[in-house]
Amino acid sequence: MTTTDTVNPVLRVPPAAPAEAAAHFRASLAFHADVSDVAAAPASDGDPGFVVLDSRSTEAWDQGHIPGAVHLPTALIPEQAAQLLDRAVPVVTYCWGPGCNGATRAALALAQLGYQVKELLGGFEYWVREGFEFETWEGRERRAPDPLTAPMLGDSCGC
Repeated sequence: MTTTDTVNPVLRVPPAAPAEAAAHFRASLAFHADVSDVAAAPASDGDPGFVVLDSRSTEAWDQGHIPGAVHLPTALIPEQAAQLLDRAVPVVTYCWGPGCNGATRAALALAQLGYQVKELLGGFEYWVREGFEFETWEGRERRAPDPLTAPMLGDSCGC
């Protein structure tokens, strides 16, 4: 009789030790920002303490972007960042969404130039899906929140 050991695919590689896990997740939070946090950040004086940067093309920007964002396509960062951004102010980069690494490339380019930078998780897609206002070349819009990405009742998911 032969028995087959069943390996739990989740635990095939054991979880990290708690201290290692804490270090990893602390580091992750240093590199990423959540759309809900970015939307909630503006202080009463309107200055959230960071600038949001849209790294997409002009056509994508015109289709829709986060209000108040700076438009600087990734390819132009080396040439134009110094004219548009203050190195003393942290930058949060975004692109289309989780299937696009454009925000990561933009964050890398900015970091290499000496900027403090975070990447916006979910990008413009999740900004819109969570029901936050956005701008197009025609004006401001807002869509109903997607119930799979944002709470339907209340202001927060509680996380």
